[in-house]
Amino acid sequence: MKTILPGQTIGIIGGGQLGRMMALAAKEAGFKIAVLDPVMDSPCGQVADIRIVAPYNDEVALEELGEVSDVVTYEFENIDYEGLKRLSQDTYIPQGAELVRITQNRIHEKAEITASGAPVAPYIVASTYQELVDHIDKVGFPCVVKTAVGGYDGKGQVKVDSADALPAAESLFTHSACIAEAFVPFVKEISVIVQRSANGETYCLPIAENIHKNHILHESIVPARVSDSIRIKAEQAARLIADHLQLVGTLAVEMFVLEDGEILINELAPRPHNSGHYSIEGCNISQFHQHIRAICGWPLREPKLLRPTIMVNVLGEHVTSLKKAVTNYPDWSVHLYGKAEAKEKRKMGHITILTDSIETTLEEIEQTRIWS
Repeated sequence: MKTILPGQTIGIIGGGQLGRMMALAAKEAGFKIAVLDPVMDSPCGQVADIRIVAPYNDEVALEELGEVSDVVTYEFENIDYEGLKRLSQDTYIPQGAELVRITQNRIHEKAEITASGAPVAPYIVASTYQELVDHIDKVGFPCVVKTAVGGYDGKGQVKVDSADALPAAESLFTHSACIAEAFVPFVKEISVIVQRSANGETYCLPIAENIHKNHILHESIVPARVSDSIRIKAEQAARLIADHLQLVGTLAVEMFVLEDGEILINELAPRPHNSGHYSIEGCNISQFHQHIRAICGWPLREPKLLRPTIMVNVLGEHVTSLKKAVTNYPDWSVHLYGKAEAKEKRKMGHITILTDSIETTLEEIEQTRIWS
């Protein structure tokens, strides 16, 4: 395990808001930042010391990033696995490339979660639509058919309620093989951000309860409104997966809570996550500061929730109303990511509210009409 010290350079593959918040956390400690992104004025590029403007699979650009960086990390998983693997031969990438390979493909991801001992919904793998038809009775209806690669925020998946509706999933096979999961009647969605150093030191952020609208995260409520037994199971499952994958850095583990108090793992994200943004104000250490500590070989800090916290995403259609309202709410911490164009459904920022009453604050958010 290497130790990376202030004054050295952290390279980030990906210039979006996660890279930006990583970079801001790192710069507080005196690190320099290099970013590789196809866009010059990316959110992370706006705060970086070195900007390499090129596609993520550009071998020359990846080599350049490696040459100027003392350690390299990535801000999202949809990067070039083969390029990252080659880069790791000569550049210090403590997270490695294998975690990207696994989380880029739902088939690999489900297999690894199962191998860790963490619970998942019953599922099958189908290489073709006909194979799906032949084996769908193993999961039954309703079920959710998902492409193995690609797809996020609800894209690349179809819920199927009966055999008659199964043809709606046929087009998914033009992209890749698919998995079909039994649809589970969950009562809550939660996520655990688990962070681990190269020597195995591991901590979980307080669990977030996640509310989605149109398959996009709308609110994260912390602490999640779940029992202690669910909280313990969720953290244990996240730690099982982190240890199995020999995680270094950050892993977001998204889960369903069932009516009987059991949990099932839905999916993984091998980097800081939208549902962990609350930690910037809500905890004694944010997911971004902890990630930087983990990849730089520093001791981790035990996260503690300072007060109950709500995070609300700001999409393109919310920006104008938010700007008009923000001076009326002194308790709101506003984060806008520096994206040039406020497109509908595009994540443009978030707000964080520390509160003594979750229910009162949820009502206040509703009454603003910004998100209605």
